[in-house]
Amino acid sequence: MTKGAEKARLSKQKENRGWKKWGPYLSERQWGTVREDYSANGDAWSYITHDAARSRAYRWGEEGIGGFSDNKQHICIAFAFWNHQDSLLKERLFGLTNRESNHGEDVKEQYYYLDSSPTHSYMKMLYKYPQNPFPYTKLREESAKRGKEEPEYELLDTGIFDQDEYFDIFIEYAKAGEEDALFKVTVHNRGRKAAPITILPTIWFRNTWSWGYKDFDYKPMLTSISRQAIEASHRRHGRYNLYFEDADEILFCENETNYQKLFNTPNASQFVKDGINDYIISGKKAPTVNKNKFGTKASGCFTRTIEAGESITIRARFADRVHERPFSDFDEIFDCRSKETDEFYEELQREVSYAELQSIGRQAYAGMLWNKQFYYYNVYEWLKGDPGKPAPDQYRKGGRNSGWKHLYAANLISMPDKWEYPWFAAWDLAFHTIPLARVDADFAKRQLEILLREYYMHPNGQMPAYEWNFSDVNPPVHAWATLKVYEIDKEQNNGVGDVTFLEKIFHKLLLNFTWWVNQKDDTGNNIFSGGFLGLDNIGVFDRSMPLPFGGKLEQADATGWMAMYTLNMLRISVEISLQRPVYQDMASKFFEHFLHIAGAMEAVGGDNSISLWDEADQFYYDVIHIPNGQSILLKVRSIVGLIPLFAVEILDHNTLEKLPVFKRRLDWIVSNRPDLARLISRWYEPGKGENHLLSILRGHRMKMILKRMLDEEEFLSDYGVRALSKYHKDHPYKFFLNGEMLQVDYVPGEALTDIMGGNSNWRGPIWFPLNFLVVDSLVKFYSYYGDDFEVEYPFNSGKLTSIDQVALGLAKRLVNIFKPDVNGRRPVAGKSEKEQTDPYFKDYVLFYEYFHGDNGRGCGASHQTGWTGLVAELILQIGRARAAGKSNKTAAEKAVLNQ
Repeated sequence: MTKGAEKARLSKQKENRGWKKWGPYLSERQWGTVREDYSANGDAWSYITHDAARSRAYRWGEEGIGGFSDNKQHICIAFAFWNHQDSLLKERLFGLTNRESNHGEDVKEQYYYLDSSPTHSYMKMLYKYPQNPFPYTKLREESAKRGKEEPEYELLDTGIFDQDEYFDIFIEYAKAGEEDALFKVTVHNRGRKAAPITILPTIWFRNTWSWGYKDFDYKPMLTSISRQAIEASHRRHGRYNLYFEDADEILFCENETNYQKLFNTPNASQFVKDGINDYIISGKKAPTVNKNKFGTKASGCFTRTIEAGESITIRARFADRVHERPFSDFDEIFDCRSKETDEFYEELQREVSYAELQSIGRQAYAGMLWNKQFYYYNVYEWLKGDPGKPAPDQYRKGGRNSGWKHLYAANLISMPDKWEYPWFAAWDLAFHTIPLARVDADFAKRQLEILLREYYMHPNGQMPAYEWNFSDVNPPVHAWATLKVYEIDKEQNNGVGDVTFLEKIFHKLLLNFTWWVNQKDDTGNNIFSGGFLGLDNIGVFDRSMPLPFGGKLEQADATGWMAMYTLNMLRISVEISLQRPVYQDMASKFFEHFLHIAGAMEAVGGDNSISLWDEADQFYYDVIHIPNGQSILLKVRSIVGLIPLFAVEILDHNTLEKLPVFKRRLDWIVSNRPDLARLISRWYEPGKGENHLLSILRGHRMKMILKRMLDEEEFLSDYGVRALSKYHKDHPYKFFLNGEMLQVDYVPGEALTDIMGGNSNWRGPIWFPLNFLVVDSLVKFYSYYGDDFEVEYPFNSGKLTSIDQVALGLAKRLVNIFKPDVNGRRPVAGKSEKEQTDPYFKDYVLFYEYFHGDNGRGCGASHQTGWTGLVAELILQIGRARAAGKSNKTAAEKAVLNQ
């Protein structure tokens, strides 16, 4: 092992080449996606189902368990299993569609991402596979019975693991070189009796040859070169060999659709995509594999019986060169890469002193890195269809995403969850980049650049939101994320920031900012709409749709986001101006933008209108303007009213002195526009370290916002800040429309409405991204106020504390979701005894989409390490705070700090 080997590899690898060319880039669900939907009615969930997936060759991507591929997904490797009980191979993770589950689409499997180095030189995951028949029917039927008031019915609820009759399957990868990968599958029998299992490491080519384009008419080939080896020949990649150790046999078929099975139409080949499945399940009687040993899909077949409590290991190697003895150095390479990965994380987490927090953080990073996916979607070709296939229905020309014909995605992108969300989401991706920057800053920077490219961003400046509707609107958090990634990268590079990166992003963000101003402020009053803005069911109505009675919705969250956006752009302008002074004019522009938005939030539309700030409640609310001229505050105490807290920026005196043009403009505005100057929080009052504060919230309003936020009877939970105040548990908000009452209740768990699909809920749970922004904003406020500004935390506790301690306290509450409590139970696992106490479950952590507002139980997508991966960054911040605090504390104070 070479000291610092993984860091050295990272420093040499830009973009996704070299050591990062191969990685976990397959989806975990390609079926049921918009890309694969060529139906006449746009019903993506029904066009290709889970049952049809094993027989259908995909157009836009591939899926697999523990999937591994090149960075364009031409050559794919994954693992299939058979417990000798099921009627189909376990080639892909099973889950229910949006209609089948009571709370939307949901994967019904038990698997965990355990480790990954940034270059994927080492990776590890765990899949738990029942030895008895997988309960496909039971999961469907029981889920169909349940209403929205009941929790989802999960695989553990079926009892399939109760008697420990299952296999723990650890899938590991280690790279010997840039084009030389080793695969190891270790299967443990956790049951009390011997059990058989068939393991099928599978290689195939993504089917490009059937599209009908000249550039892709070449059909690659897999060919047997011995009883234990396959040669893979691909025009774009050359030749590779896949070696197996002691395989029973090697099976071949084609990655071609089984038209006979699906459409009762003759197949061009006898050996189609489900050929290996049919051969194994039939007891090797079906004539569905090619005895001549060639094709475009192949599996090494290993059938083993494992004694109770024992384990077996199978090994394979994939390389671009011939190995005479492919397994002679296998264990040595695995041991080396594993130790290098340990060393990398030991250095990263050096200030995290607790092994449990290190483990949680490392699993979070693993989830972030495993959730990379090659995302391919050429909307123009998707709309018109391929020459080699039947033309799509004419409705598509004006249907979903038809206004995005320029969008051509073919990149490795960080996904929210490769089963439930196997497509990028614009604001999710921005949050992903924060923890990703800690492990691979270049990849994080590249992710921020992707959505701003001319073949993603709309010509009008809008960013694509997500696959189901690129035209939906997500919060504009990319400028904030750009600054965070820049700061992390600067810290890692000894104080030298990548200003070229900032400048490149800034120019693209200017286009997006202009789109917001032109499209989402249609009255020119600096108050913004934006629709649902990622907060699905937060409001009385579906905010992605026009108001049911006409009129207009003006949103405190959209306006707060835009105030934040202006300050982020101001900060970026200032940072660039220190090297390129011409950008001072841009800093002035965004300073003025911020003032006008701050003024607009004070009083909408002049003297005859109302403010987004309600003096009676001391809180921000949305406003609706109805056709009769009346304006109404929608008094829902939601996280919408906390978002103005995020519009905060600090400018230090020394920086301003280096930017004379910008400073003169600021002084002029403050002197000549007193109406706007009064809105700037403490501009002329230097704070801690001669800093100046820019914020919508002046002292009183900030204290009122924090009072509600830190009240355990309102927003503050033991596990963070709720998305809706608990006040609405006993006082639901009611709105009457045409004699019908619409109501917003406090719902701390899964959603009870169908708004935006009903599979996520913002009416009470804990959501990591907004909690992270709360913590980040409080840290900024503290950098201005210092220890002089104290608040009651929690409210009504009688304990006054500084803002930085509030931020630290919130961070700890969020981390406590995953950390075992005094009874050894993790709140995230809820009442699941298996996950809480079983030695083969309790140390593995799942990173859910959101969390129950009262007990911290995980809800929604179970592997959304995407933005929930922010917990890794919070763990680092807590570790640093403890390390800094201990150096100046007494023994008694250190004991308190360690709690």
